[in-house]
Amino acid sequence: MALKNPAFSRNPAFQPNKSVATTEATALSTADGLQQLYEAPAATAADTDRMSVEDTIGKSVLLFIVLLLTAGVGWFVPGLLWVGAIVGLALGLINSFKRSPSAPLIILYAAAQGLFVGGISALFEQLWGGVVMQAVLATLVVFGVTRALFASGKVRASKKATKVWLIAMVGYLVFGLINVALMIFGGVNSGMAFGLYSAKLFGVIPLGIVIGILAVLMAAYSLVLDFDFIKQGVANRAPRKMGWYGAFALMVTIIWLYVEFLRMFAISRN
Repeated sequence: MALKNPAFSRNPAFQPNKSVATTEATALSTADGLQQLYEAPAATAADTDRMSVEDTIGKSVLLFIVLLLTAGVGWFVPGLLWVGAIVGLALGLINSFKRSPSAPLIILYAAAQGLFVGGISALFEQLWGGVVMQAVLATLVVFGVTRALFASGKVRASKKATKVWLIAMVGYLVFGLINVALMIFGGVNSGMAFGLYSAKLFGVIPLGIVIGILAVLMAAYSLVLDFDFIKQGVANRAPRKMGWYGAFALMVTIIWLYVEFLRMFAISRN
């Protein structure tokens, strides 16, 4: 019915190409033509300009390669972690609110976050030897388990769960801001390396461990939301560039998860 619209009927892009149609009909009329069609390679994301899981994975791998390279720099020059943190925060906000993803800005975000991750990892490793490897392994385990559960259909994003997650995230962010303010203005004991996180519930259990477990659960559900975003984008035939958003979201969540594990393992050493 759409072809009856004058706007479509006058546009060459919507006109049937008689030569192509004749060629296709001829190809289909022969056994050799059918065989060639069956043996033809499947169209890739570059061919269709549509978002695909494989293309999003490729973008994610590229971002993590960039992150690891700059993390190496941050590891040997820990002072750069503050540059990475500030630039990473700014680029993270810019990328989050942009209507259309920008590959260069997202790659720059990965580079900045690499400086931050490398620097903070070196610092934690000096103070609490071994926590970096523990945090890396724990992050990989949570990512792998969450991905497997999502792929199997046992875990899915839902409106109710997402509402609970949003409420929990607001509470977590408010607590974090209060903790930073208390540490800056001397509202906590100087011996408490992580501020309120170092406080102990009932004099036994570090508050940072309890909050860290909750944060890991929130990060795991954030991964579910990231996987669901990619799945829906592919199903809805979103533009290929939207794969950058999927890769960016995964990087943000995985870095958050890694930092939470770093802090939890450091607090547990104390």
